[in-house]
Amino acid sequence: MNDNRILCIIAAASLLALTGAASAADIPPGAAACSGCHPARAGVDTTVPRLIGRDAAQIVAAMADFRAGRRPTTIMDRIAKGFTDDEVKAIAAWFAAQKD
Repeated sequence: MNDNRILCIIAAASLLALTGAASAADIPPGAAACSGCHPARAGVDTTVPRLIGRDAAQIVAAMADFRAGRRPTTIMDRIAKGFTDDEVKAIAAWFAAQKD
């Protein structure tokens, strides 16, 4: 098993452990990788916003703004371009449905 696959599995497992809300089959592709920067727990001291419980429409709009260069970023513009509109909607819906 290659290192990237192992890291993705660890990230997905960590996200599940921290949210306790879904099974691995429920996580849309790409969502587990978000926890690398976006904190899963409340109270984490970072400028990167939490996605858990955030309104899905806000996430979709932010991703569209990143993709179009309308929102300042260091890396999200490139990440946003890597997802289709349907993938972004699925990820946004999943994060919106997660509760602490």
